[in-house]
Amino acid sequence: MDFDLSEQQQQIRSLARDFCDKEVAPHARELDKTEAFPDELLPKLFEMGFLGASVPEEFGGMGLDYLSYGLIVEELGRTDASIRSLVSVNSGLVCTCLLNWGTDEQKREWLPRLTSEGLGAFGLTEPNAGSDPASMNSGASRDGDDWILNGSKMWITNGSRGILTVIFAQTDHGSGAKGITAFLVPQDSPGYEGRPIHGKLGLRAGDTAEISMRDVRIPDGNRLGEVGEGLKIALNALDSGRFSLAAGATGISQACLDAAIRYADERTQFGRKISSFQLVQELISDIYLDLQASRALYWKVAWKHDKGERHTVESSVAKAFCSEASVRNADRAVQVHGGYGYSDEYPVGRYLRDARVTTLYEGTSQIHRLLLGRHLTGENAFV
Repeated sequence: MDFDLSEQQQQIRSLARDFCDKEVAPHARELDKTEAFPDELLPKLFEMGFLGASVPEEFGGMGLDYLSYGLIVEELGRTDASIRSLVSVNSGLVCTCLLNWGTDEQKREWLPRLTSEGLGAFGLTEPNAGSDPASMNSGASRDGDDWILNGSKMWITNGSRGILTVIFAQTDHGSGAKGITAFLVPQDSPGYEGRPIHGKLGLRAGDTAEISMRDVRIPDGNRLGEVGEGLKIALNALDSGRFSLAAGATGISQACLDAAIRYADERTQFGRKISSFQLVQELISDIYLDLQASRALYWKVAWKHDKGERHTVESSVAKAFCSEASVRNADRAVQVHGGYGYSDEYPVGRYLRDARVTTLYEGTSQIHRLLLGRHLTGENAFV
């Protein structure tokens, strides 16, 4: 594995960093405070190509390697994790589903739109089915050449402000995981309603929605993959989604390091800068250690992906570690700031709130440990 970035990768990271510093960072505090969706920023993200970074050029994307995509997501996570979330769900989950499982017609219809026009959502989680998606209640029944969908989904990023939702539903109730099928559901379909969820601890500028479906009729041509392959499709996409989340969490850790160093150099106590105190240096050093480990883990996932190798275990490891590291690092950054870190005068409080959810979605930390434990003891959880 080569840890030296290519010239193109360095250019992509520089491009993303400049864009985020100029267009994303100045508005992050206000968007968080008002829980406002970034309507003015979204067209700029499309124009930059970030919403289709790893999508092949023939479908309207940038056709970048996976590490370049990860570098973009890290920079977005560094400046505003809410913006990172809408990009990584659109690209890492929805576009991945279409690229890996869509028909040629489905790819031609939706990928150019998802990279230039509107956002995609990933409708897996339900009010009573989070860590156990096989127990979902949403159902789809056949009606001639159509399917009729009914049910609800919860905590769905881009679920009310997008153009398409990949809905996972039971087509054979009682069959559990083997009875789930995936469908491409346009969000303007009659009977589909996405209601924004407000009052979140973090990711307050992102669109998180509760979805209800009442007799939503879609043609069989909108079925993604074969009947009964839905959970397989979801888990395959989550390999990429977890990579995106790990990269974004690494961005939060980088932001925490930058903020802690900056504040420690500004703040004086006992007649000298607090950066000269060893216990403050320890906090900053611990942030740096977790940051370096996080970056190495998500880069390894990208390395395997770009070689065409499966990275389910590596994505799980990266997601679990990077998410927990971002929480630790945000807490350390708040500690460096002291009382000021507990107010919104500095961004570290937002970093802590945004980081906290990363240990919950796309597999809680406990679920990842369970899967890894089964894998390491021979139960083959990652089949």
